[in-house]
Amino acid sequence: QVQLVESGGGLVQPGGSLRLSCAASGSIFSIYAMGWYRQAPGKQRELVATKTSHEITNYADSVKGRFTISRDNTKNTVYLQMKSLKPEDTAVYYCNVRGKLGPDRKDFTSWGQGTQVTVSS
Repeated sequence: QVQLVESGGGLVQPGGSLRLSCAASGSIFSIYAMGWYRQAPGKQRELVATKTSHEITNYADSVKGRFTISRDNTKNTVYLQMKSLKPEDTAVYYCNVRGKLGPDRKDFTSWGQGTQVTVSS
């Protein structure tokens, strides 16, 4: 009922930048949080950054000052600008969206398919 399309991953050298995008579509009544998580090989999925409809942001300590999350509410799209990338940022990055479906106002949580980010020289 809610589809997420991610883009923007790839291979980048240490110190480089990438921008991820995630667009949500479908039977959406409202969105109250959009965010990004990541999962490195052999590790659990972890929060990277989230942003609520009230503009409250939350970042993992490991990315503070380097990553910036933003939203375009008119397009139901969330972005993750990543700068000063490090090899330890290498992971599959997943978009996450939480909100209410229309017309029944039922809560939903959707995940993107994941996009690979590799930081390597």
